[in-house]
Amino acid sequence: MNKRDWIVLAVLANYSYLNHREIVRRTGFSIGLVNSSLKKLIDEGYIDDSFCITEKTAKYMEGARPQRAVILAAGMGHRMVPINRVPKGLLKINNEPLIERIIRQLHDVNVTEIHVVVGYMMEKLEYLMDAFDVELIYDHEFANRDSLHTLRLASGHLSNCYIVPSNIWVSRNPFNSNEFFSWYAISEYVDDDSFVRLNRKMELVYTEDESAGNSMTGLCYLMEDEAAKVREQVIRLDRQRRFYRETWERALFFGNKMLPYARVMLGQTAYVINTYEELRELDSESKDLRSRRINLIGEIFGVTPEDITDISGLFKGMTNRLMRFSVADSPYILRVPGEGSNELINRRQEAEVYKLLADKNLSDKIVYISPDDGYKVAEYWTDARVCDIQNDEDVGVCMRHLRKLHEMKLQVSHSFDLLERLDHYESLRDGEPQFSDYEETKEKILELTALLSVMPKEKCLCHIDAVSDNFVFIGDQVYLIDWEYAGMCDPHIDIAMFCLYANYDKSCADRVIDQYFDGEASDLNRFKVYAYAAAGGLLWSVWCEYKNRMGVNYGDYSLRQYRYSKRFHQYAKKLIEKALNQLEV
Repeated sequence: MNKRDWIVLAVLANYSYLNHREIVRRTGFSIGLVNSSLKKLIDEGYIDDSFCITEKTAKYMEGARPQRAVILAAGMGHRMVPINRVPKGLLKINNEPLIERIIRQLHDVNVTEIHVVVGYMMEKLEYLMDAFDVELIYDHEFANRDSLHTLRLASGHLSNCYIVPSNIWVSRNPFNSNEFFSWYAISEYVDDDSFVRLNRKMELVYTEDESAGNSMTGLCYLMEDEAAKVREQVIRLDRQRRFYRETWERALFFGNKMLPYARVMLGQTAYVINTYEELRELDSESKDLRSRRINLIGEIFGVTPEDITDISGLFKGMTNRLMRFSVADSPYILRVPGEGSNELINRRQEAEVYKLLADKNLSDKIVYISPDDGYKVAEYWTDARVCDIQNDEDVGVCMRHLRKLHEMKLQVSHSFDLLERLDHYESLRDGEPQFSDYEETKEKILELTALLSVMPKEKCLCHIDAVSDNFVFIGDQVYLIDWEYAGMCDPHIDIAMFCLYANYDKSCADRVIDQYFDGEASDLNRFKVYAYAAAGGLLWSVWCEYKNRMGVNYGDYSLRQYRYSKRFHQYAKKLIEKALNQLEV
């Protein structure tokens, strides 16, 4: 039995036999293919000579009947920017939350055992337990894992089960009281992000490299035989770190082919809503489209929300959230301060820096910046790339750019003081440090900063956050962006922060120092860079602790910063005597 035979049997079971032409009309198959399937169904005993279903079919249908559903609703919906107030499943179309529509459609076909896997803003979905008698499964790793892990948490419920994404809207009920085979639903539309395509045999296979596939809806039905195989595979894949950020559909593949049959849905019947614009296209009156960010952009450019297009999230930056958009086909980027960021950063000081830089050709081109809340709009460079920390030529260009900045000796009214920042971040952390030897490590860093304070230095405007990703290359030109932490300081701190963020070992750091000083770095120069790197490592580890308290987790980044602090303290200590001998005391 192939997929076509099952479809013909489904027509007979659901509508009874009228004539061959009626089966052709309902299936879209040719009369020859319908005849072939009818003959096979008779031979296999699923229908009799009068084309009526048999006891064998009735027994098969009972075993294949949908019994439950798993709704995947744990994701953070990064692509939905500027919407971040609710989980995607609670977005409304025609004033009806997507997930409620899904549940009602399941109830309409008598599927009432429903398991909803929740994660992001899970509290907002709790009401479903009382309103619809669903069971919630909690994905506590939703921020660091993808839907493969989400499905694994519900893997015990996959038998005769619908798998449904919470962010889908289907015009007609996609579920049925009877199913005859396992399937995965795709759209007839082509999608560049899809890794699935329908081949000539009507099988779902992996797309070739760099080719688009059929739009993936995320809708699936698994009968027990297929569910057992998928269950085993999803558990196996979920144990492997390389699949931590993998979508659940990977578990449907065995070799190059999906285990379930393909179900092709018309493009205008099923909508997977992943972006603000997709929601706007489906329901331009949706209340969820109301957004402070969109309103702000409209005010800045004097346009209506409909004139703001190409909206998408950018997943870079540790301090803020970034949104790309276009107005009149020109691309821009909106920066929105992240959780707790305005406690870390003085936005008025930042605005002062950008005002000073406006005509210096050193940084990004600012369209708007608010000194009150930190919202910023800048031109977006589509042909840009960031510094490759493994490329000596790139690093050399960045060091020359830093030296150019420092030699301009720009002045602002505020300073970046490491110890003041450390005290401030510790107060924001508001609790015990996560590292047991923190106080001991801090004492060592204070010894270094005490030495730095008596060493000769020339203060000028420094970037402070000189991470490689903030050096943007456009052709032969390089720009330094994101000046949130900038202030008056010793220029050695920018070299140190570049090395720290790149996690360079001592030999790499020495090479960077040599590039900045054109091979003429003194022991005093090296000591200062090592010392600032050590102090910076401690500072940013506390920064991470505060951000973690605000619900933002950076994995082992804090640990790496702390370890860097300890290592470079040791390097600095070895140079103390030689550095002191160079001082003119």
